[in-house]
Amino acid sequence: MKRTTLSLFAGAAALAAVTGFAAVSAPGDTGAETAEPAARLPVERTSLLCPAPSASDLAETTYTSFTPVTEGAEKKGSATLTAAADGAAAEAGKGGEDAGSGKDGEDAKDGEEGKDGNDGKDGKPVLRPGAPGTPVTGTASGADAPALTGTAEGSHAPGWTVQQTTEVAAGTGRGLLGLNCTAPDTEFWFPGASTASGRTDYVHLTNPDDSAAVVDIELYGKDGVLKSTVGEGVTVPPGGGESLLLSTLTDVEQTDVTVHVNVRSGRLGAAVQALDDKTGGDWLTAAADPAGELVVPGIPADATAVRLMLFTPGGSDADLKVRLASPSGAITPAGHETVHVKAGMTTGVDLGEVTRGEAGSLVLTPTSGSVPVVAAVRVVRGKGGEQELAFIPASDPVGARATAAENRAKGTTLSVTAPDRTAKVEVTASAGTEGGTTATKTFTIEGGTTQNVEVPVPAGLKGTYALTVETVSGGPVYAARTLTGEDEDVASFTVQPLPDDRGTVSVPKAEQNLSVLQQPPA
Repeated sequence: MKRTTLSLFAGAAALAAVTGFAAVSAPGDTGAETAEPAARLPVERTSLLCPAPSASDLAETTYTSFTPVTEGAEKKGSATLTAAADGAAAEAGKGGEDAGSGKDGEDAKDGEEGKDGNDGKDGKPVLRPGAPGTPVTGTASGADAPALTGTAEGSHAPGWTVQQTTEVAAGTGRGLLGLNCTAPDTEFWFPGASTASGRTDYVHLTNPDDSAAVVDIELYGKDGVLKSTVGEGVTVPPGGGESLLLSTLTDVEQTDVTVHVNVRSGRLGAAVQALDDKTGGDWLTAAADPAGELVVPGIPADATAVRLMLFTPGGSDADLKVRLASPSGAITPAGHETVHVKAGMTTGVDLGEVTRGEAGSLVLTPTSGSVPVVAAVRVVRGKGGEQELAFIPASDPVGARATAAENRAKGTTLSVTAPDRTAKVEVTASAGTEGGTTATKTFTIEGGTTQNVEVPVPAGLKGTYALTVETVSGGPVYAARTLTGEDEDVASFTVQPLPDDRGTVSVPKAEQNLSVLQQPPA
């Protein structure tokens, strides 16, 4: 009995060292001392990975880093983005004085490294973020810009977001290509890829660690799995990146393909770059995990063609009700009231000009029993030779807070959806990269609707700015940011969903009951 008592106390002490909270109750405790609800505390360390932006010599890429100010976060911190190449992971892991902070450990001056940019070839950080609350930019040009690995610690970690935006003037994949750099993970789903003629799709893999990662890449078309041994056991070197052309993994041409990236060992960042001969290119980022109910937020109001792509990884077919959450309420698209998804097969549905000039988001719910599904849409704007494409995967909700970096005074549209209950959200614009003061607005989103809200713009804005969306009440809320090109005669655009920015983590909170220590030994 005495040994059990000491073990309980030692376990509680270890928990307290990790979380700052612990609870111990005596055997047979009646529950007078009960655990309090979990608290949310700022994260202390996070990682992000950015794929190599383009194989075009005409590519111009901008990286924008932003960390929101988070209550309770550490006062000091560091962050850096470094080229993913041999030894890059070790370089990125140095942090501290050389990579993300001043000599005395203070935050680096805002934009000190970011304004000039760096191609990373000399081993120095490509981007050194400044203090939380102010975005910093860096640039890269041409086809040799590398993939990036990044780490943030302390005050820079909670909600750290990096936007990678590339403009390609001409050629296959022309237009505006954008994505939020992703946290490493072990599984990714990409409905919306293609091996059809006229499409050139690559899956990009980035390894942040100092040991090799091994991954399997599976492809699923309209009739099921596309057999290939080439995608099995792909090795991604330590701190490095790999890109694989999908058409080299299978000789079958398919309009709609779902890519499944499953990491056997290690962890990776993954994204699919889709390049179309006629409608330009963009990034297809991973869809939300398979679920019975899904939301695809922020379809542009002026979309001229929308194609929905779905896949169910389980052994059962799925039947889904399709609704469009519009500014006036939920609408059922004519002729597409429901969609049937066969197990293990990719299904594509053309929805045409489903938004009809208004903001819209797709809401997918089961008609009967819930079957996990992944989904994404391919969106086309413009007509004739001025067409441009982008992809929007099904997204997780905003949660406590979501962040979008690199917004411009013109060309930024924020779409917010409350598919079920009415919600109130607070939208804050940060200071600009080169000047300006923060601005905040609050919006009420009626249940079942999507609204393109009038985003606040920093007073005296110079450069670009970041947006944060916080759920004040109600919900859940989903959001997406559309960024359009500066040339008004070209329909170039890119869309990024805004899931929770992982700024906080849930930690059990409890009171410690030391009465067990007063019991005499048996």
